[in-house]
Formats: sequence, C-alpha cells, structure tokens
Amino acid sequence: MTFKCKMCGASLTISAGQSIVTCDYCDTQQTIPKLQDARIANLYDRANHFRRNNDFDKAMGIYESILNEDNTDAEAYWSLVLCRYGIEYVEDPKTKKRIPTVNRAQFTSIFDDQNYKSALAHADNQQRKLYEAEAHAINEIQKNILAISQKEEPFDVFICYKETDANGRRTMDSVLATELYQELTREGFKVFFSRITLEDKLGVAYEPYIFAALQSSKVMVVLGTRPEHFNAVWVKNEWSRYLSLIKNDAKKLLIPAYRDMDPYHLPPEFSHLQAQDMAKLGFMQDLTRGIQKILQADKPVTIIEPSTPNVIPTPVALNISPLLKRAFMFLEDGEWSSADEYCEKVLDQEPECAEAYLGKLMIELQVKQRTDLAHCAHPFQNSKNYQKAIRFADSQLKAELTDYLNAIKARIENERLEKQYIESVQAMNTANTESDYKSAAKLFAALGDYKDCPRLKADCSDKAEAARIANEKRMAKRKKGRGGLFIVATCLLTVAGVVGIYVMYPFSPVKQNSPIVPSTTTATTPPKTPDTSSPSENTTYVIPQGTTHIKDGAFMGRTDLTKVVIPDSVTSIGDDAFSKCSSLTDITIPDSVTSIGTGAFKDCSKLTSVTIPNGITTIATSAFYRCTGLTHVTIPSSVKTIERLAFADCSNLTSVTIPDSVTTIEESAFSYCFKLTNVTIPNSVTSIGDSAFYFCTKLSDVTIPDGVQSIGAFAFRRCKSINEITIPDSVTSIGTNAFAGCPDLTFITFNGTSAQWYAISLEYNWIDSSSLTIHCTDGDIKY
Repeated sequence: MTFKCKMCGASLTISAGQSIVTCDYCDTQQTIPKLQDARIANLYDRANHFRRNNDFDKAMGIYESILNEDNTDAEAYWSLVLCRYGIEYVEDPKTKKRIPTVNRAQFTSIFDDQNYKSALAHADNQQRKLYEAEAHAINEIQKNILAISQKEEPFDVFICYKETDANGRRTMDSVLATELYQELTREGFKVFFSRITLEDKLGVAYEPYIFAALQSSKVMVVLGTRPEHFNAVWVKNEWSRYLSLIKNDAKKLLIPAYRDMDPYHLPPEFSHLQAQDMAKLGFMQDLTRGIQKILQADKPVTIIEPSTPNVIPTPVALNISPLLKRAFMFLEDGEWSSADEYCEKVLDQEPECAEAYLGKLMIELQVKQRTDLAHCAHPFQNSKNYQKAIRFADSQLKAELTDYLNAIKARIENERLEKQYIESVQAMNTANTESDYKSAAKLFAALGDYKDCPRLKADCSDKAEAARIANEKRMAKRKKGRGGLFIVATCLLTVAGVVGIYVMYPFSPVKQNSPIVPSTTTATTPPKTPDTSSPSENTTYVIPQGTTHIKDGAFMGRTDLTKVVIPDSVTSIGDDAFSKCSSLTDITIPDSVTSIGTGAFKDCSKLTSVTIPNGITTIATSAFYRCTGLTHVTIPSSVKTIERLAFADCSNLTSVTIPDSVTTIEESAFSYCFKLTNVTIPNSVTSIGDSAFYFCTKLSDVTIPDGVQSIGAFAFRRCKSINEITIPDSVTSIGTNAFAGCPDLTFITFNGTSAQWYAISLEYNWIDSSSLTIHCTDGDIKY
C-alpha cells in the first residue's frame, strides 16, 4: 500500500503490519497509522496534507473522525498532539533532516497532554520510542518559547490580518491595519502589529513573540477585505488560538472588522460576535473609543489624596457653548459672515477651541453641515483652520475630521480609477491589432484589482494573441502565393528517456478524417512548440505512437483543431494541454492515461462528449471548466477526488454519474451547471465542498448519503428546484448558507438530534424558505 510521508509528502511504500518506516526522500524515520483499508489511508493523507500546510484545525477534525472509528489508533492520537502544538517539520540546513518547530505554543507540557498519553498507551514498542524522543524535542522548544515570551512586555491590542496576497503584493488589509495601528498607538495603547512589531526579529522564530502577545492582549481586532483572507492559514491560526483563550478568560474580546464584502461570508466561528464595517463613516473613531472603554474598565481605580493646590487654575469660560451653538446655527442657514463673527468671539475667550476652528473650516469651504465635509470637491489638509482644528481636537473630533478627509481622498481616487477604467475599455473596444490589445492590457494592469480589470486584462492578452495569429496567417498565405512551401514535420524528442510531443505544421489544410502520418525522421535540433498561426482548419491530429507525455499547453488556443487521436503510449496529459481549443469536438483518451493536468480541456466549448479513462484517480482543478458543449459525463470507478471547478460552468451538462470510489467533491466542482437535473452522490463521499453545486438551478433530485460528514458553505445555494432533502446522521458540519436561495425547499429531514440541527440552521441561516418544515426524530418543527 502507498502512503504519504507525514514530513515531506513523498510517497511511501509500506507492508502490512509495519508501524514505522523511513522516507526515501527526506530520510526521516516515522511512525505510521493502522491502515485497515484505502479509505482510512485517504483520510490520513488528507489530514496530513492540511497539517503540513499548517491548517491544523481542519486536520484535527479528520483525525477525530478516524478515532471515532478506531479509538486504539496511536498515530491518530499523536497527530492530534502535533496539531495542538502546531508542529511544522522543516529541513535543517546542516543535517538536511526534518526537525519540528512549534507554531502553537502552550503553557502545558506535552508530557501532560492526554492525547500524548493515549498515543503511548496504544503504541507498540517501536512507535513508543519515536513518540517519546520527539516529545522531548518538542518540550525543549516549548521551554525556550516560554522563556523568551515571559520577557516580553504585555500588549493591549492584537491586530490580526493578512499582509500579502498570493503574488506577494501588499494587501488592502495591511493598509487598513496600518491605519488602525497608528490610531491606537497615538491613543497610547501598546499594539501588536506584526509588520512593525516583528520587523526587528528577522532570522529568529516569531512564535515566542506571537504567543506572548496572544496571552497578554485584552482585545484582538481581526480585519479583512475578502473571505479568503480571514481563512488564510496564518490568520486563522492566530484568531482561532485567541478564541480558545477567550473560553478561559472572559475579559478578552475579539472584534471582527470587514470591508467591501458581505458580513455573512465571515468565518462561522464569528457568528456570535458583533462585526464592524470598516467602510462605515466614523468606524476608526468608534472602534478606538470602544477599545478605550474595554481597557479602562479593566484598570484598577487609583484614589488620589487631596493636596493643597500650589497652582492657580485657569478660569474656564462658561459662555463658549452658547456662542458655538449660534455659530453652527448661522452655518446651517448659510450666513457665513455671522458664523465667522461668532467663531471669532469663541476664539477670543478660548484660543485653542477646536470646534471654533472646525466652524471656520466649514465657512472657508462653504459647508452648512459638518458631515458635508466628506463631500468637498478637494482635500482640505492644507487649510490652516483644519490644521488648528486637528491640533487642538480631542481624539473623537480628530478621528471624525480624518474620516471626512479620507472619504474625499477615497472618492477622488475612485473617480480617477473610474476615468482610467472607461478609457481602458474604450481602448479595448477600438483595438484592432496585436499592439493595440497589448496597450489596452497594460492599461488594465495599471488598475490592479479594480472592478473586473484582471479579467479584461486577460481578455486583451488573449485578443492580442489572436491578432498575432491572424496576422501570421495572412503573412503565410502571401508566402504561399509567392511559391513558398510550409514544412511538414512531426518530431519526437527524447530527453533523459522521456518522450514529448512537438508538432510543426502542414503546408495546406488537412480536412477531418485525414490524419497526418507522423514522419519517421528524427529531429536533429529541438523542435519548436506548436505554431498556432497554421492556416489549417477543420483539422484532425494523430499524435505519434511512442509519445508518453503531452506537455503543458501543447495545443493551447488551437482554434483550428476539431479532432485529436491520442495513442495508447500516452500516460499523462499536461496542464492546459488542450485549453481554449474552441473548435475541438472529438477526442479519444486511451486507458493508458493516468493523469490529466489542471485546466487540460478548459474552455473547449464544442466538446460534446469525453470518455475519462479508468486509470484516472483525480479529476484535476478546472479540467473541464467551461466545456459548455458537454451534456453527460461518466466518471470511472478509479476516481477518488473531483477537484475544485472540475466541471464548473458546464452550462449544458444534464446528468453526471459519480462512482462509489469518489470520497471528496471539492469547491465549486459543479457550480453553474444550469441544466444539471439530478446527481447521485455515492456513500463513499465524505465531503461536499464549498459551492460544490452552487447555482445548479434545475437540480431537483439530490440524495446525501450516510457517509457524508461535511457540507460546505453555499454547497447547494440557489438550487431553486430542490424541494426536499434528507441530512444523514453522519453529517457533523453544514457551512454557512448551504441551502440559501432555495425557495421551493419545504421539507428537511434530520436523522440526527433535532435541537442541535435546528439551532445550527437558524444560527448560520443556511435555509431560505417562507414555509419550511424540519422533520426530526422528536417531531416536526415549523420554520
């Protein structure tokens, strides 16, 4: 049986009865679990995958489910220990061995952990020795972390956010977090903000300082602008640990803060918390004031004994308030000179009155209401009245004025972006040549993530490539007219024993059912990648016998291909190998193929049928994405996982057969399959991912089998034709809005505990029906 190394993820070959093994790749000796069958092995592989990627909470859930089936599995107990302490195995640059690091330090010793004790109790002698040796190493790391953390000064506030995106660019979250850090710091709070707090800790482990800050902070603010940012591995690692601390310390508080997203997309763990909208005017000031109240309430009251004053206090002018009120009443009526007169009267008595300078600023800008400052045509930070108002303002007024100024800047920036966006769209719409489209793509690139700019940039790049191909075709026809010949050559190139396919093009169109006969001549120089400028149309290609791998992007964008014949020597098809072959209607994949890459047939819009060979174990991400011509798909019994977006946007797909071998249907696997009417989910499936059948509007017949343990967020959202569904007892979690937008859903049967599921259904709002009956073992409940 094959099994993945829990350190590096390489494949291990193990025999029945083995309890320890050494990885050939990372040379690490390790314990292995009881693998009674392939399903348990798959669960371990999946859990270990999450743990290796530091998603410890997801991994723990799977290890717990394994223990529910066999509570004598020592490795499952030990794996829970690794998750609790956040153990990550990294390569020692000296020895090249994998050594543990701790990402979730605890005050309790690993030797006192109940799961560790259970692991020892159920382990054999060989396993026990390895567990004990590794526990000693982890314990020493723990001691060092605690020793360093105890020297750190306590923090008031912990800011949790995502610093960079997938491309390494700074996120908007980081910008907002910086503003919050500066505001809280100005108010005198000690704030943990990783971008600044850890900048002098380069080259050392961050965990001691993060651990100390989590323990001491009274408030954590988790902020983000996208749902995936809240669930990023390291962000979730911080807030999930803080939520655990809150259970034992009622004085701690977590505040979720969001912007530019639906609050219902926040992690379900935040559902009981009061989330804050960062786009709301005055957000920063309200948040700061709220944190002040929380922290001040926790401070002891100091009683100061009265003493004889030795300073004569400055008398306070009691008539300022009526004068200010008159000034602002004049402002409401637009009587600017009278308002200015009364503001001056206030300043004569109190030269440092920020409200009077605010009034003079409003007079200067001809603004009647202070909230209208946010709508001024230009920023006013250079105004002397503004500068004095800020100088003498309290924290509340200062935050209010800063928010008005930021609102103006944001509006001007949006106007600039919108203007550039319109110009970019116009440039795209008037483009004709490759150069024109590339220029338009650059304009969209300069706008970053604004609106749909990333998509339009990609469209322009595609059109630029199409224009290039069209131009080369025109040039080719001219050459042909002058008597030039196109060379026909099909070459096989053998590099290190691996055979790859490279195709050069015919001198004249080859009609369908007229396959090209491969040349037996061996290429003396490395052949070029396919030139999609070929004038061929309605073309059939026969890939040469002996080819074992169709490389990444080999036929990508070949709009002339209608049919491809793949020989039985091919074992793998690379990423995007046939993507965007918009004329491809027929392709035969032999049983020899065991791997189809990511996006292999993406955007093959005329592909009406495809036979997936029996050797395939995973239908890769986006493999048949937007194959709008597909009407039916049969998945072979060798497939175990249907990855994200595998059949998404196959808008004409009416039915799909999923075999008993499949255990996981990942995120958005069948989303936007508008004509899909029924689907049979086998008992082998344990997980239905987020948005798996999102917007399958014709889907009416769905059976969720007993093996399913989790139904992801939005899994059946907007499946408008579903009217009845049964949730089996095996389901332990249902994501947010899993059945929202299903107006015909009138009857849900729970085979589990009614009170538990009814509470979840209301708390997470995943039902959306005016007349829904929830049927449980103890009777019906009318929703």
